Amino acid sequence: MMKPTRLKPGDTIGLVAPASNLKPDLLHAGIAELERLGYKVRYRPDIVSKERFTAGSIERRVNELHEMWANPEVDAIFAARGGYGCLPLLPHLDPTVFRNHPKVFLGYSDITVLHCYLWKTCELVTFHGPMVAKDFAGGADHYDLNSFTRVVGSQHPAGLLSSPETRTLVGGGVGGRLVGGCLTLVASLIGTPWQLDTTDSILFLEDTGTKPYQIDRLLQQLKLAGMFDQVRGVVFGEMSDCQQHRDQGYELDDILFDALQEYSIPILSGWRSGHSEHHNRTLPLGVSVVMNANAGTIEVLEAACL
Repeated sequence: MMKPTRLKPGDTIGLVAPASNLKPDLLHAGIAELERLGYKVRYRPDIVSKERFTAGSIERRVNELHEMWANPEVDAIFAARGGYGCLPLLPHLDPTVFRNHPKVFLGYSDITVLHCYLWKTCELVTFHGPMVAKDFAGGADHYDLNSFTRVVGSQHPAGLLSSPETRTLVGGGVGGRLVGGCLTLVASLIGTPWQLDTTDSILFLEDTGTKPYQIDRLLQQLKLAGMFDQVRGVVFGEMSDCQQHRDQGYELDDILFDALQEYSIPILSGWRSGHSEHHNRTLPLGVSVVMNANAGTIEVLEAACL
């Protein structure tokens, strides 16, 4: 396993846009919030490029990732936003760049693709959490500073993390390695060299704007690919705006429970990390944790940073 050096106030955060294009005003609002927290920020002027629905060409986005990772003056890499665009980058990325310069890497949504890539090619611990031109741009209410600093800013295990909105679908306690991200992107990597390895894992899955039948279809795809066969427990995110309509007559939790009940594993739902409008929590991907589905907690047993 590779672990990055912890992020400290005064360190320089390099911003990247490997997926969709950005709104400059949101980018600068996020930068202002990071600077308020005591960090320096660096980005390329062409980060605001636009080519159809992405932040510039594949070449621009690949070069940006390589350049920020190799730059010794950049201490961490934060994604500006998600959207779409990371999948086409994977064949063009050079894993030696990331192996030689392990750094804190933070983001969610389409950034799940890069989390999976970095885990599969480098076994690098990465971080599922707030992005610059969305959550940090929204101000202190839109991200959870406590989990952020405990997870990316410490050489010690983060300990007990909680999300008060979490619901218990199946009780129990179990340990494993925390992996996962956005459900749609985890499914999109099935059959590729970068398919997520879920063996002996606590699997975190979240999404947004996806209707219940689409959520079920994605879960069935993961089941048919055998991705739940050795999972020890599942934590679902807040799943914002994942409903058919207001009077659909059932809850999304019913869909999640029905899809996975045959595995007899602990299941939590409603954990705020990723597509959450408020208090977006930071989770370390690749480290050992214990989930307590009865208490609705995740205990991080292993330091995520050096």
